[in-house]
Amino acid sequence: MAAAATACFLSGPSPLARPLSRPRHSLRRLARAAAARPPAGPLALPASPRRPLRDLVPGPVAEAARRALAAAAGPLVVALASAALVLGDAGAASAFVVATPRKLQADELATVRLFKDNTPSVVYITNLAVRQDAFTLDVLEVPQGSGSGFVWDKLGHIVTNFHVIRGASDLRVTLADQSVYEAQVVGFDQDKDVAVLSIEAPKDKLRPLPVGVSADLLVGQKVYAIGNPFGLDHTLTTGVISGLRREISSAATGRPIQDVIQTDAAINPGNSGGPLLDSSGNLIGVNTAIYSPSGASSGVGFSIPVDTVGGIVDQLIQFGKVTRPILGIKFAPDQSVEQLGLSGVLVLDAPPNGPAGKAGLQSTKRDAYGRLILGDIITSVNGTKVANGSDLYRILDQCKVGETVTVEVLRGDKKEKIAVVLEPKLDET
Repeated sequence: MAAAATACFLSGPSPLARPLSRPRHSLRRLARAAAARPPAGPLALPASPRRPLRDLVPGPVAEAARRALAAAAGPLVVALASAALVLGDAGAASAFVVATPRKLQADELATVRLFKDNTPSVVYITNLAVRQDAFTLDVLEVPQGSGSGFVWDKLGHIVTNFHVIRGASDLRVTLADQSVYEAQVVGFDQDKDVAVLSIEAPKDKLRPLPVGVSADLLVGQKVYAIGNPFGLDHTLTTGVISGLRREISSAATGRPIQDVIQTDAAINPGNSGGPLLDSSGNLIGVNTAIYSPSGASSGVGFSIPVDTVGGIVDQLIQFGKVTRPILGIKFAPDQSVEQLGLSGVLVLDAPPNGPAGKAGLQSTKRDAYGRLILGDIITSVNGTKVANGSDLYRILDQCKVGETVTVEVLRGDKKEKIAVVLEPKLDET
């Protein structure tokens, strides 16, 4: 049939060369007739395709036919495939279909490579809590939460969020190869939502992430968030940095976390504690929170910058705690001070054994008739204005334990300056 079709294309007008306007059964009869009787003429080909063309026709004619075949090779293949489809020969048509291999762009290849190179460093953390069965009174360990984390060093230190491990009686870490290890808490910082765990795993299974720098980040640069929310496989979301130097509050203490990275890369529940990477695969932040009333990603996620995380992790590994200075006071909510028409931090309580109490700051109290007597209102520290609690925390984060600061307070109608020696924050339990 192929030889007959070739002859029809070479010998000029024929029934098959006209537009295919006949019914399908007529075309099939024509095809069978062409296969049974090869057309006559000097260029007609025999039924056997194995004999070369030069053995059937003179040299000049064969050369002309060869050139015609070469020129019509492309249209001939298309015509044959079309004819096979029209005649219902699906097998012949499929022989001409060539699948084009999938090709990725350069940026896609870079993203795929970054994901493959860094997923071995991201782990799955299971938070187990002790529960007692109401009927059998048996004590069971029940998963009460989970999250992501990543390998910090070859010593087996794992970094994650504090809220991922909060309230856990036992913790388990699942590596990328699905091996599971019991984890011990090295230390945590509730104020910055950072925690460090330790596992006993072979060094060849530990792949630390390269630590980058977050001080020189720019709005608009690409970022990649990797997580392991279910412990079965890793996930990747991409986006850009949509804001810098944001401020969020710690879910545990309410203390502000400063210089937070804002990104539109989706950070869904379960990805907390996972790394935020730049286009070079360097760690630039730890994913910690999303801004969404529904709890799902709404295009606004936050990551603690690596410059902040690095200092906290080093202290936790070395001392098991973060030494952060405090004034040793309890202060009123900002809204209460605003309702009084004042600006500053109202001291509710200054225990006598704390730094502020030792220095003489006065607490809020009631007199013998039950009337409220306001305590000192802190208006500045070291000459920097304090308008609310966040301002006070921001100033203290820049101070060191043992440093003497000058606290200016409003006491009644007078302003006073008091020197206070900062002390370390008490250990958390």
